[in-house]
Amino acid sequence: MSSTITFQQMKIIEIKGSFRTELGKKSSKLTRKEGNVPCVIYGKKENIHFQAHENSFKHLVYTAEAHMVKLNIEDKVYRAVLKEMQFHPVNDKILHADFIEIFDNKPVVINIPIKVTGDSAGVIAGGKLSIKRRTLKVKGLADDLPEYLPIDITNLKIHESLKVVDLSYNKIELLDPKKSMVLTIATSRVAQKTEEEVLAETVEPTAVTPAAE
Repeated sequence: MSSTITFQQMKIIEIKGSFRTELGKKSSKLTRKEGNVPCVIYGKKENIHFQAHENSFKHLVYTAEAHMVKLNIEDKVYRAVLKEMQFHPVNDKILHADFIEIFDNKPVVINIPIKVTGDSAGVIAGGKLSIKRRTLKVKGLADDLPEYLPIDITNLKIHESLKVVDLSYNKIELLDPKKSMVLTIATSRVAQKTEEEVLAETVEPTAVTPAAE
């Protein structure tokens, strides 16, 4: 059930900041105390350390889409995508953000969320949609990257599924293992059992790894 779909180009969010001249734990702690987030841009020739106010990230973090980022640091502009963001384990404040600088002629690797579209024939018949992967890893040029990957499930029946190998998109490459399950239409009984298993797993205690400076 292969599908080739066009999509909406990734939107741009602008974040303004200032360069960091002092690094280390003490400096990072002071930066956060002032309401700023320590950040790094991993560039082609060097890594750039900067800080930006925590409020600048709300449109980047609290969204279901992927975005390109225009980093305006003391009037120097960098095009980037978010690589990783670390949060405080208790209050969920942003502790650190890593960006990858992007260039017109160099492909970038990024995780992009999926977006399910259509009314599945299997769901209409009483089945239940079970999503196994919320994002997919893709590779492509910056201007070809979408804000989300649409997946049409209209023709999926009960017990049918979609794997990475079943999907294709213009001008970008999917990097996840081809046999990886993306979503499936399960019977209500199987779906309920799966949800109960997931719920049982979520009550298990989990270890929290401290964020690196």
